[in-house]
Amino acid sequence: MMKTKSVKTVMGISLFACALVSLGAAVAQGTSGVARPDSGVRECGASTLRGSYLFATHGWNIVGGVAQPKAIVEGIDFNGDGTLVSPFATVSINGTIIHSSGSPGTYTVNTDCTGTLSFTGGASFDIFVDAGGRQLWMIQTGPGSPVFEGTATRVSPAVSQ
Repeated sequence: MMKTKSVKTVMGISLFACALVSLGAAVAQGTSGVARPDSGVRECGASTLRGSYLFATHGWNIVGGVAQPKAIVEGIDFNGDGTLVSPFATVSINGTIIHSSGSPGTYTVNTDCTGTLSFTGGASFDIFVDAGGRQLWMIQTGPGSPVFEGTATRVSPAVSQ
């Protein structure tokens, strides 16, 4: 019994000493003047969106107070400079299929990764961009806007020029 108590005491002291050493190391790291690696916090900008994205979503148009289903699968090519083009889109509005291509537009991305996107002569959206530029979340805005939001995901990066 005495031997068991001694072993427990030694183990307790050892664990306490390890904890103190770990705590001391953590405090020393936190207070030293040595530069730290990037904390992972990034600022966004127009260049955050660069490459080809696929926007796939569904929602509703409201016509005369009646909700009509709407779905889109659309390519969006972001140029990294605030301009974009939609090389293709397939839209279903209440079962009517519409195909389009070549729709240009513009976008802004603020340092906090929020922004706007507008297709020339068409819909506008508020956006939130993943700081790495892999995804953006979009919700259609403007007077009389449908109930419509979705996600665009990068499917290929921009080719370096």
